[in-house]
Amino acid sequence: MDFAKLLKVAEAAVGRGRVVTQTRAVGELTSKGDRDMASEVDFAVEREVRAFLERETPEIGVLGEEEGGATDGTRWVLDPVDGTVNFIHGVPLWAISLGLIHEGRAVAGVIDHPALGTTYAAAEGLGATCNGKTIRGSECTDLSDALVAVGDYAVGPNAEAVNADRLALTQRLYPRAQRLRMIGTAATALTWTANGYFDALIMFSNKPWDTMAGVAICREAGVTVLDLDGTDHAPESRGVFAVADGIREPLQELLS
Repeated sequence: MDFAKLLKVAEAAVGRGRVVTQTRAVGELTSKGDRDMASEVDFAVEREVRAFLERETPEIGVLGEEEGGATDGTRWVLDPVDGTVNFIHGVPLWAISLGLIHEGRAVAGVIDHPALGTTYAAAEGLGATCNGKTIRGSECTDLSDALVAVGDYAVGPNAEAVNADRLALTQRLYPRAQRLRMIGTAATALTWTANGYFDALIMFSNKPWDTMAGVAICREAGVTVLDLDGTDHAPESRGVFAVADGIREPLQELLS
């Protein structure tokens, strides 16, 4: 596949989504479960980006968070507004995330932060950029110096049981890392790990629209990205462990 060409398609698609976020109000909210919702903007961005991709790359399926779609084969994976709760509260930490999965691997991604004015992009073999400038991940070698991001706590049915591992990890991490951060958007956390702001990121979930674009960007920025058990990260992984190699071992011990 021509990843350079497809990356340009992804950048154009996300650009069209950005315009939607800048020209529409939040509108009515649609409940998706306990404390989980989508705004009118989520649906509008997804429909705009999906229509563009279906015109430009009809041979590639599209999976969107709000309206579903392709679940196997080569496919685009789209989160139209990653961090919807932040978005509806006026917190500028939210993103449009578009990744490409090919042969069971994240091979390209574009993540745009309309409220921050930053766009991250990468494709396999082409490196990773923020606003066109090359980025690299952290070179941290001491966990006591590390700023570690963790994914959100779960909501919905059985959330207390699901969150047990997350709470246990927090209790084990906070005495050893310099600081922990939870920012409410997986896409942003992954880009900030790719850019070296975070030295590691640990997420106990792995929805492809949330993660695959960011995984591609992290890898091209030199960040190791694994499943929680230390195996290579894949679309079906249980979670995401993106980490500077210098602190991988002590963090892996905590995860185990």
